[in-house]
Amino acid sequence: MPLLYTIGKLTVGPTLRLAFRPTVEGLEHVPETGGAIFAGNHLSVADELFLGTVVPRHLAFWAKSEYFTGIGVKGRFSKFVLTGLGAIPVERAGGRAALSAFDAAIPALKSGDLVVVYPEGTRSPDGRLYRGRTGAVRLAIAAGVPIIPVGMIGTDKVQPIGARVPRPFTGKKITVRFGKPLDFTGRPDDRLSLRQMTDEMMAEIQKLTGQEYVPRYAPPRAQPKTTDEPTVD
Repeated sequence: MPLLYTIGKLTVGPTLRLAFRPTVEGLEHVPETGGAIFAGNHLSVADELFLGTVVPRHLAFWAKSEYFTGIGVKGRFSKFVLTGLGAIPVERAGGRAALSAFDAAIPALKSGDLVVVYPEGTRSPDGRLYRGRTGAVRLAIAAGVPIIPVGMIGTDKVQPIGARVPRPFTGKKITVRFGKPLDFTGRPDDRLSLRQMTDEMMAEIQKLTGQEYVPRYAPPRAQPKTTDEPTVD
């Protein structure tokens, strides 16, 4: 586990547990060893914080490549922090540039790490669950690892869009649910099959969250956040 990630687990993790007391369900579905992809709904920036808090293993999140190439003190600090956390840089331009994130994630998964993907591609603007992009399934097939569906509930209440940090002691309940692993290895990887498997994955996420499902892609945000999935569908 990267050093900064370990420090966060020992400091930020206990603080979040004390302030928010998140409920965790299905933790037995998180593998103790080996690579896997966590694919979940995305309600808030706080999703990453609470997911990292409740999962005992290291999670590799995707982060915008600009955070690794900035200049000046702020740029160097950003690169130092994200590298220390074991983040994977991703180009937001789309196309081949976006696929570079997959190229970096596959070795991590094959070496036994856990990678987090948000199939909706951005945070939900209204709390509903939107159509998933096929990147998570593509990555799972390429790396030969299972997908663990994740359902986050309540994070948008403690850190709504626009809030800089989670708001403690609000009385809002946070629940993190893990579903049974989905194994897509050996399935065809043509476009139609990828779409079908992605829809299966999103259905499992919906079962965990109870969100209303919207059969279209979420509208893009003006400033995509750090761990959104590259838009390669």
